[in-house]
Amino acid sequence: MSATTFPPSFHSLRSSRDRIGLAVAIALGAWLMLIIALGSIGAFVRPPGKPPLGIAIGVATPLAIFFVGLRLSQSFRAFVLALDLRLLAGMQAWRFAGLEFLALYTHKILPAVFALPAGLGDMAIGVTAPWIVLALLREPNFAASRRFVTWNVLGILDLAIALTIGSLSASLATGAPGEISTAPLATLPLLLIPGYLVPLFLMLHATALMQSRQMVRIHG
Repeated sequence: MSATTFPPSFHSLRSSRDRIGLAVAIALGAWLMLIIALGSIGAFVRPPGKPPLGIAIGVATPLAIFFVGLRLSQSFRAFVLALDLRLLAGMQAWRFAGLEFLALYTHKILPAVFALPAGLGDMAIGVTAPWIVLALLREPNFAASRRFVTWNVLGILDLAIALTIGSLSASLATGAPGEISTAPLATLPLLLIPGYLVPLFLMLHATALMQSRQMVRIHG
């Protein structure tokens, strides 16, 4: 019985993907540690009535690095386009934790104008994620469907709306005694939501849409 022999190009491609996968894992871990370290010294806290520039930078920077990497590195782009769509969609199920926003609103920690749309929007994406995964398992070509694209676009829209409302709420805050604002989102542990999870979920949606577009091109 002879052993299966793979061409050198196969081993080279697999080795490259393994290296990129390790680099991505390290980058994600370092990014998380950086957010925690900066959050622990109050780097994202802003006076009432001031735009949350720290959080804006915290969201925009990893996204910029992600898209620049896609643009400049063919290997990174190939790695991203080869990620399992079922895993990407399944990770969005964590957004059902948006229920926490509703709890924080109930306890008068976050304002209704932010907590309700952000929490309900995240919960809607989170609760439907398993159905998207099931559809992908049953029919791989579902990734090229309008429903799949719409679900991802709505997921992006939900995050964009939450960021916009959160920024406006922080900018309009007066700092008056007893005022409920989005200021807690600039401190740990809530900081991990806008500073880490939001850009991560946006990357997952962007990756899913890129794979969907690639599938449409392949299958016409």
